[in-house]
Amino acid sequence: MRRDTFLKSLAALAAAGALPLSARAAANVKMMIPANPGGGWDTTGRALGKALNDAKVADTVTFDNKGGAAGALGLAQFVNGSKGDANALMVMGSVMLGGIITGKPPVKLEQATPIARLTTEYNVFVLPSNSPFKTMKDVVDQLKKDPGSVKWGGGSRGSTEHIAAAMIAQRVGADPSKINYVAFRGGGEATAAILGGNVTIGGSGYSEFAEYIAAGKMKAIAVTSGQRLPGINVPTLKEQGIDVEIGNWRGVYGAPGISAEQRKSLTDMVLAAMKSASWAESLKKNDWTPAVLSGEAFAKFVDDDFASLRAIMTKSGMV
Repeated sequence: MRRDTFLKSLAALAAAGALPLSARAAANVKMMIPANPGGGWDTTGRALGKALNDAKVADTVTFDNKGGAAGALGLAQFVNGSKGDANALMVMGSVMLGGIITGKPPVKLEQATPIARLTTEYNVFVLPSNSPFKTMKDVVDQLKKDPGSVKWGGGSRGSTEHIAAAMIAQRVGADPSKINYVAFRGGGEATAAILGGNVTIGGSGYSEFAEYIAAGKMKAIAVTSGQRLPGINVPTLKEQGIDVEIGNWRGVYGAPGISAEQRKSLTDMVLAAMKSASWAESLKKNDWTPAVLSGEAFAKFVDDDFASLRAIMTKSGMV
C-alpha cells in the first residue's frame, strides 16, 4: 500500500473511533468548570485534566471557570458556546441538578451529552465544639419538638447537605418544609459559622471538615454513606435508625450535537484517565469514593436522580 493511501486510511479509522486510544492523535481538551476556583468541581476538573495528560489521551487541557447559580451560568455558556465540539467537557454533579430544579434556567442539561460519573463524596454532619448536643439523636429529638429551632448550615440551596437535612426530617416524622436551612456561598463561610457556633449543625463533604474534626473543633456525628467511610470512625445515619443515604456525586458531560462516535471517543478518554496513577492519587488525597458509570447507564442515573431530587425538594418547599 502506498504511504499516502495508508495515512489516509489511518486518519479515517481514527476519525471513526475504530483505533485504540494509543493510536490516535491526543486531543486538546477544553474543560468547562461551572464554579469558582477552589471548590469541589474545580478540584475535580483540574484533577481530571491532569489525569488526561498523564494517561496520554490529551496533549493539552485548558480550563474555564464560570461560577454562579449552582452551575447554571457555566452550563449556559457550555451549551451555547461549544456545540459540536468533540473535545469539550463540562464538570457537573448532583448540586447542578438541584440548582436546575430550584432555579429553572433557560438552558437544559439534556442539551449537553452525558459522558461519565466519576466520584461520590459523602457528607458529614458536625456540631460546633461548644454545642449542648452530643449526638444525632439529640439533634433529631429537638427537630421533632421544633423543626425551626434547629439551624442547619451548609452549601447552596438544593445542595446535597440541604437535601439530606430535608430527608432526615421526613424520615423521623418532622415536617421537611419547616427545616431552618442557612445556605452559605462557600465552604469557608459555612466552616466559620460552625466554628463560631452560629448554626446548630453543619454539613459538607468530609474532606472539607476533616482538619477541624481531627483538631476537636467540630464533633462529627453522622455520615450520609451506606457504610462507614474507610478509616473514619463516624456512624452512618442508617446505623442510627435514620434511613438516609445520599452522595455528592460528580461527573462530566460533553458538548451538544456531537456524534455517537465522538461521544464514544470522549468517554474512552475519560475512562482511560480514571485508570491513571494521577487519578488514583487524587482519589486518595481528596477522600473521593470512585463511582464510575458511563454511557446510557449514566444518562439513566441522571434522569432517575433528577426525579428523586425533585420529589424531596418539592415536599420540603425548595421548589
